[in-house]
This record gives sequence, structure tokens and C-alpha cells, in this order.
Amino acid sequence: MAIELHSLTKRYGDICAVEDVSLTVEQGEVFGFLGPNGAGKSTTINILLDFVRPTAGRASIFGIDPQEDPRAARERLGVLSEATGFYERDTAREHLEFAIAMKRADDDPQALLERVGIADAGDRAVGGFSKGMRQRLGLAIALVGEPDLIILDEPLGGLDPTGAQTFRNIIREERDRGAAVFFSSHIMDQVEAICDRVGIMNDGRLVAVDTVEALRTMPEVPFELSVTLDTVPDRIQDDLLCLDGVEAVSTNDDVLRVGCADASAKADVITLLDDTEAAILDVRTGEPSLEQVFMETAVEGPCA
Repeated sequence: MAIELHSLTKRYGDICAVEDVSLTVEQGEVFGFLGPNGAGKSTTINILLDFVRPTAGRASIFGIDPQEDPRAARERLGVLSEATGFYERDTAREHLEFAIAMKRADDDPQALLERVGIADAGDRAVGGFSKGMRQRLGLAIALVGEPDLIILDEPLGGLDPTGAQTFRNIIREERDRGAAVFFSSHIMDQVEAICDRVGIMNDGRLVAVDTVEALRTMPEVPFELSVTLDTVPDRIQDDLLCLDGVEAVSTNDDVLRVGCADASAKADVITLLDDTEAAILDVRTGEPSLEQVFMETAVEGPCA
């Protein structure tokens, strides 16, 4: 396993930042780590990087405990931290040359600059870079030495659409190379487009872990049901709104759109319609977005 967390807990006095988190990330997997601000994402990442020591539980990277052997763990890692610092007067090329020397790697700085899309700015001082350019440079540094595990903390901040597409392409290429990619983000559409699995943190707890497809089918996640009828019965909207779990109803010609709070409402909607004189011609279930899944699972609660 690239990452293994077992009952990981971190407390700061009475404040619980991470509580009893267990998960695994396999080699060759892209894992999205989601959660609102203060959910415990960065604390978990900092424990993996041995910037913070856990109160209880343990973390390992390819079987290596970063507390016991941080150098061995970091040799397998490429990291883009949310708080990555740069030397303002040094150029992007100089930053990469330093990273290559520190890792004793043989990467070509120019090739890395081209890969992340800032080759034309390679000899400019980083102090004049935009946030998006700094994110690209940080990603290039994380790629030095072809790491087995790439950890990215909010890597999409400041990226324009072209930069986000470059990011997605690079992550796919690294996954195809066999690297594991673990990244935190709150930009749902980007996570949805690239991740093999997703973990959702809230209030220090890991509240859901699965593929995006499986999370969309969780019974508590709202969705829209579209039912095509030969004719729409009178007062059917009022009747449907009386059902438990039905939140909204609209009509468009012969199509009923029914917003359901959870999957259990679907059968009741169909049963009610079957009891009318209308014939059901087609039934389609709209797929909830990852953002809807996130909003349903990341419900605020106290950390015991």
C-alpha cells in the first residue's frame, strides 16, 4: 500500500483535529481527500509528512513509519504543500535545480518546466509569479525524481482552466506510470473528473470512502427522478409533495421532474403514479453530482 492510516488521531488540548481515521491508498491510484475548512485534511497530510506527530494511531508510507524513518519515507514522496514557500529572487529554474540536487535526481529542469506549462517563465524570478504559476512550479518540484507517491494539498487553487487541464493530464500520466496520487481539494468537478476513489472528512472524522460512482448511489443522497407520462394528471404535483422524501415537483409538457431527498422515495413516487390513470412511458434517474454527495455527507457535528 502507498498509504495506510490506522485509527489516526490528533488532538490539540480539547480540540480534536483528526479522530480515529483509517484508510488505505493503493499504488497506481488517484485518491481525492475532501472536506470543508477545518475538517482535518491538512492535519492528516502533515502527519504523513511528519510535520505533526499523532496523538494516537499510526501512519505509514509504503510500510515506512514517517516518525521512525522520515528520510526513507520522503525518498518515496513528491509533495506540493498548500503553504509551499519559494525564494522570491530565485528563478523557477533555480528552484528546480535545487530540488533535483536535494533528491540526487537527474531530471531535466527544462523538461519539467515545459511539462507544467511555464517554460517561457523559467528564468524569471518567482517573486513576480501569479498564484497559478506558483502552483505549476510547485507541481513541477513535486514531480522531481519520479516519486512513488505524490501528495498534493489544495493543488488547484489559483489555476485557470488551462492550468487545471494540465494538472489533470499530469496526474493521469503519473497514475499510468504507477505512482499513487493523494490530493486534497474542495473543487468538486476537478475531483470528480480524475479520482479513482474519494474520502470525505468532516469535523476530524472520515465520514465516507468509496468510488465517485458508488458515493453517488448512497441512499441518503438526493437525486431527480424524471418520469414521462402519456398525460399528466390534475393535482399530481400536490399529491407527490405529500410523500415523504419528495422535496420538489415540476412539469414540462408530459415530463414530471421529482426531486427526491433519498432513494427510498423513488418507489413511492412510482407507486403513486401507477395508481393514477396515466401511463408511465419512461423513468430516468438523474445522477447526483459529487458536490451533492459532499453536502449530504459532510454534515457538521461535534468531535467527541
